[in-house]
Amino acid sequence: MRKIQVQGVHHITLTGADRRGSIDFWEGVLGMPLIFEQPNLDSPSESHLYFDPGDGRLITVFCDDARLPDPVPLPQRPGAVHHLAFAVSAATFAQAAERLEARGVAHSGVKDRGFMHSIYFRDPMGLLVELACYRFEPPEGASHAEVLAEAHDIRLARGDTHIADVHLADAIEAIMARRRESLSETRGAANPWRR
Repeated sequence: MRKIQVQGVHHITLTGADRRGSIDFWEGVLGMPLIFEQPNLDSPSESHLYFDPGDGRLITVFCDDARLPDPVPLPQRPGAVHHLAFAVSAATFAQAAERLEARGVAHSGVKDRGFMHSIYFRDPMGLLVELACYRFEPPEGASHAEVLAEAHDIRLARGDTHIADVHLADAIEAIMARRRESLSETRGAANPWRR
């Protein structure tokens, strides 16, 4: 038996209501350009909208103008999608609550997740959406996932409950030490003000 190795998310498809409402949310609120549209090839009476979330991947929405938005929160049962999280810059994150409130949208307020900040709100269809902003930048050539895996190991070794800034900083230092050579006798921390 062998794995079927995936290499990332190709796309996520959601069931929307009307076309205009879907465009207004995904592009008009979240800034994802509508890049193309065609019929749903499995149900030609529906339209299939394709949005670019900013990383070249796709968010797609099946639309039918006969369907009305239903803002009731989606059920949280095994196998259900709990929420979708989208990356935003620190500058955008700082404006998120204000921009949601300008639309009259209730939200969670800023949540400190240790390695990122989050804010949650519901789309017009009841789907929980998270805007997430990492609290760190990975070293050149490393991914956020690589830093988080390293920080996780550091956290566990220290017996801490969750990843915090100190784990992230130490993880970045460890990754940098592995990736970059040095001619110095020691790569340890030093205090040149005390000799």
